[in-house]
Amino acid sequence: MKVCVVGTGYVGLTTGICLAYLGHEVTCVDLNQEKVDLLRGGRSPIYEPFLDELMHEAAHNLTFTTDYAEGVPGAEVVFVAVQTPSLPDGQPDLRYLRMAAESIGRTIDGEFTVVVNKSTVPIGSGNWVESILRESFEQFHSRRAAGEFAVASNPEFLREGSAIHDTLYPDRIVIGSDNPRSLDVLNRLYRAVLNQSFTAPTFLPRPEEVGAVPLVSTDLASAELIKYAANAFLALKISYINEIGKLANKVGADINQVARGTGLDARIGSRFLQPGVGWGGSCFGKDTAALIATAAEYSYDMPIVSAARVVNQRQREEAVNKLLDELRILKGRKIGLLGLAFKPNTDDLRDSPAIDIARLMIARGARVKLHDPIAAERFRVEEPELAASLCESVDEVFDDSDAVVLVTEWPQYLELDWGKYVGLMRTPIILDGRNVLDPQRLSRLGYTYLTIAGRPVGL
Repeated sequence: MKVCVVGTGYVGLTTGICLAYLGHEVTCVDLNQEKVDLLRGGRSPIYEPFLDELMHEAAHNLTFTTDYAEGVPGAEVVFVAVQTPSLPDGQPDLRYLRMAAESIGRTIDGEFTVVVNKSTVPIGSGNWVESILRESFEQFHSRRAAGEFAVASNPEFLREGSAIHDTLYPDRIVIGSDNPRSLDVLNRLYRAVLNQSFTAPTFLPRPEEVGAVPLVSTDLASAELIKYAANAFLALKISYINEIGKLANKVGADINQVARGTGLDARIGSRFLQPGVGWGGSCFGKDTAALIATAAEYSYDMPIVSAARVVNQRQREEAVNKLLDELRILKGRKIGLLGLAFKPNTDDLRDSPAIDIARLMIARGARVKLHDPIAAERFRVEEPELAASLCESVDEVFDDSDAVVLVTEWPQYLELDWGKYVGLMRTPIILDGRNVLDPQRLSRLGYTYLTIAGRPVGL
């Protein structure tokens, strides 16, 4: 099938490359000429494991351009994967979506095109996009639209760092439209994924447990709400275990064992029950805010989702409070932070806990020393006021520091020779912001081990 993808961020680029690998003819449109030039040269502008390798294998089916007219005409499916950042009131900023819809409406030229909202958008946006498409189409073509296009929702459930795996081997595929023909087209587009009939990449083999992928085919509004409901629930799980972690700290319980014992219940599950500094990234914060704002339009409060956001922000402040309790004074102290990306295996800094923690430390008079094995270059561009605090090596982070905080659980940090660094620090204090280090081992090496969640029993 001929496919166009508008926007080459994490979602758009992963979607386009995976569909091209599956055999579809894909044109990716992005207005950023520098990014398009990079992609034409076979290099990805984002860090995502296996993305460069898959792009190389799918190159014969991939085209990158800044011109809608090169991608939209004749396409059976046009994905809209532009950014929808939060506005101050929590509602998503839809100006990029509007611009994309207007451009698609002007350039649609085919028998039937399904325009798919891949961006996370408020409930009802499908109808809004369709009205913009229709108005743009009719103004440009000087005639009424008569079945040339329809709008669908196909929300993504990708984890950054595992985006290709989640695209090729998803838990489910959700498609929503009020037009039956659209559902048929998208069913055909995803047939190889639904049946798992494609040849798996050698560098990302199909997991043994993956069989036929469930398809949820529904109306437009339900598909839009599924995305928000899923992300909000995952955010709730993280905030819930962090709240339990606070209580574990009070009563002397081991939060890791509490999380394990809770997650083994099949009704609950262990995923997203990892206590620590909380969630970040582009999805959970934005989507929970949008869900609350949408509910408010209908005079409905969402206290559970609101509480999850409060708890999450509190976790970042708790990192500072833990060091205050131990050091008493932060003014003039040197505090190292390991990890800047909001999670491992990505260079995404959006809503990163590390950036908030660094700023909170600086506001209290501390000097911060920052390190990340992948996201440092992006950090220099996106956070120029903090760039001077970057360290070239892990050794610099530890050298003469009063405490070091593990914020992002990169494998490189978990495999450190911790015994090497204890003598470099002024006061060997480790704050484990992700509850992933071995507290007994660190204590034996001479560190004072701190954690945001409940301290392990016997430490």
